[in-house]
Amino acid sequence: MTRPRPDDPLVCPRCATTHSLDERFCPDCGMPLVYSGAVDGSGDLELTELQERARKIKPQLSEGPLTKVAAGRNQAEAEFIQGLLLEEGVPSMLKRSAGSDVPDLLAAGRRDVLVPRSGVDVARDVLMESELLPAPGSGVTRAVDSPSRILLGLLSALVLVAFIAWIGTELLV
Repeated sequence: MTRPRPDDPLVCPRCATTHSLDERFCPDCGMPLVYSGAVDGSGDLELTELQERARKIKPQLSEGPLTKVAAGRNQAEAEFIQGLLLEEGVPSMLKRSAGSDVPDLLAAGRRDVLVPRSGVDVARDVLMESELLPAPGSGVTRAVDSPSRILLGLLSALVLVAFIAWIGTELLV
């Protein structure tokens, strides 16, 4: 395989049509364009693992701010979810969940799976098909630990402790 030069024309590895240097994706099939020197005689490319992953991503699903669509209990589960999404062309990113950012945990701890806003609907469909998310209207809900719920729980515990302390002082008198 010859080494590509920046002055080589861009070509689509799937349909072999040439394109100008301004374009990044083939308008016909949506594949990322490569320099013509990167294609050997058989039309196949030697791709690294990162290039293989990048070719699976659908460009229309990679626009917008990142949005959380799922969470894994650990890094392995989050990477499994990420692989499911990649097979459908949805790019994703993993981020340690709040409260799980202790470096000593290494692969342990929750991970949030984030996808671009344009891929949220496809990602949720993939996760529902895989039964990793409950279907809407199924009656199955996940508990959300919002700050107000946590504060309510702490206040309830404080009231309970104060009541027990008051009862204890009344019994001693």
